[in-house]
Amino acid sequence: MDIELKQGCRYSLLVPTSMGLRVTPESGQPVHSSDLFHLQATSAETNVASISSYLGLKVKVLTAFVQGSPFAAFIKSNLRARGMDFEGPEVPQGGPWGYRHQINIADSGYGSRGPRVWNDRAGEVGRLLDVADFDLERIFGEEGVQIVHLSGLIAALSPQTSRFCLEIARAAKKYGTRISFDLNYRASFWKGREQELHDVFAEICSISDILIGNEEDFQLCLGIEGPEAGGKDIASKIDAFKDMIGRVKASYPNARVFATTLREVNNTNSHNWGAIMLAGDEWHTVMPREIHVLDRIGGGDGFVGGMLYAILKGWDSEKWIQFGWASGALATTFLTDYAQPADEDQVWSIWQGNARVKR
Repeated sequence: MDIELKQGCRYSLLVPTSMGLRVTPESGQPVHSSDLFHLQATSAETNVASISSYLGLKVKVLTAFVQGSPFAAFIKSNLRARGMDFEGPEVPQGGPWGYRHQINIADSGYGSRGPRVWNDRAGEVGRLLDVADFDLERIFGEEGVQIVHLSGLIAALSPQTSRFCLEIARAAKKYGTRISFDLNYRASFWKGREQELHDVFAEICSISDILIGNEEDFQLCLGIEGPEAGGKDIASKIDAFKDMIGRVKASYPNARVFATTLREVNNTNSHNWGAIMLAGDEWHTVMPREIHVLDRIGGGDGFVGGMLYAILKGWDSEKWIQFGWASGALATTFLTDYAQPADEDQVWSIWQGNARVKR
């Protein structure tokens, strides 16, 4: 199976996102025990896009910045270093209690001590993302985009960003851009907005070409019956996950690709990592196998990024899930929460289980 992509486009991949800062202690230490921290620019959606940008495809980011903020300058510099174009409004801070870029404070964990993540999103400038600040006719009609990747994180940030994602999906559909949607359920985002967000997510799903979730997203966002997530021996649940994806396909027949990752945690630094993908009527499964984890955050984004890259390259569908699996495994070897592949061969070596030195 293949996915016909629009030709003559300036951008292979476009991601709307709310950029922020990730703060992690050195040497895998807990936050409360540390006084040295690493700062990086972050967002789940640019984590996805990094696979394509590092491997040479043109990527564009739609976001918002705090005007005059040194952290906004830091983020812009990082996006340039990753080879990404970007655009978005400059929002005045509005004083010390005004807007800022969100902060993600992460303890990566080690061994038997699990990771802990603390999100500090008060005053997040990304909650102001507004379709009125972007010329979608120019972006999709003149510049051209092959795939737009939407995330449930952005769709659920605020009522304004929900409308923003809906309008982007509608514009993409109008101009023949393929739509990828990672549901990315977060309970704290949905609290008090359950019906509203269910309706928004359902509409985006109804016009999407590629639908992605982890073990629970389809159940919690769309109300699709599925197996209990987590626990041990996740491989034994694969048939149940396939049944769930079948129910998603029946509810959203416009989509042609459905995928979910599978993760079984042995300890913080050892996971059994797998994936399931339905492409058209063809199933592809990567049975969970052990990967060694430096930092798990971003592994799921790496999977999505690798899968979308493989689709953009026009490879056979069997390779979509393989490259996605390996890109997700690669991401967990970085202290950044996004993978930075040197080349395609580095990713394929992970798929092949080849960790020998390359000279």
